This record gives sequence, C-alpha cells and structure tokens, in this order.
Amino acid sequence: MRSKLRRWARELLILLLMVIATVWGMDQLRKPVLPAGFSATSVETLEGAQMNIAALSEERPLLIYVWATWCAICRYTTPAVERLTQEGGNVLSVALRSGDDGQLSRWMAKKRLTMPVVNDASGALSRQWQVSVTPTLVIVSKGNVVGTTTGWSSYWGMKLRLWWAGR
Repeated sequence: MRSKLRRWARELLILLLMVIATVWGMDQLRKPVLPAGFSATSVETLEGAQMNIAALSEERPLLIYVWATWCAICRYTTPAVERLTQEGGNVLSVALRSGDDGQLSRWMAKKRLTMPVVNDASGALSRQWQVSVTPTLVIVSKGNVVGTTTGWSSYWGMKLRLWWAGR
C-alpha cells in the first residue's frame, strides 16, 4: 500500500513539474518585448485621466492587464482583475481592439466593470508594446517590468505576482 502511495506521489510530482515547465515555456515564447521607454508611456483612460506607468508603479507594483471584449479567456480573467481593483489594487487595463470609446463604455457598464481602462481601439499601443496575445499581464515596479504572463491567471496568481514584485 505504501509503495503505491509513493508511486502516485512521484507521478503527481512529475506531472506538476511538467505543467509548470510547459506554462513557463509558453510564457517565454509569447511574452511581449516591451520597448526601452515603456515605463515612460503616458496613456489616457476612458474617463479622460492621464496615467503615467512609471508614476503609477513608483509606490507599489502596477498590474497592466491587456484584454479584449471578444477574448474568450478574458471572460475568466477579467473578474479577478476587477476584484483586485475593487480591493484598491494598483491596476491599469488596456482594451485591445474592442470598439470605440462609446461601445467600450457601454460594454463596461453592462458588465459592471470599474477598473481603469485605456481603449486601444486600433491596436497601435499593443503593437508598440509587442503584445500579441490576450490576455497579457505585465507587472511593473518602480518603472521596471518585473514580470509578464499570458493567458488565464487566477485572482491569487495575480496577487502573488504583485506581492512578489513589491517585496
């Protein structure tokens, strides 16, 4: 009986390591190559507020969430980002090719989303940042990119990344 448990534990550990290696490898392949002046970028939210990435990330790590209204995976990640926003998290989102300001504002209201959002209607900002996958999460601390990941991420995964960046 004990040998069976050891074998199952070993196989479970091997499977877990394979999943971690695969996820890490996919992140490395899909991660954006952000330009040198990335943190000096100033953007305008739907509400008209000017946001500077370096300034936003000076006191505590900033989560930049690149997503789209048409993205199937984003429907699972966006509620976690909204929860972080509701809890006072340092979040800035970028809606990629999701319509004009009016369409995006109506969509946000329908979904009851309050996170600050920059409308990248033409995809120019995402092209400049070389973001080609939605969702993409970028963690910026003190003006420096300290982490990126693509695809689904849980609320606790985001909190852990932000905590790690701020320690």
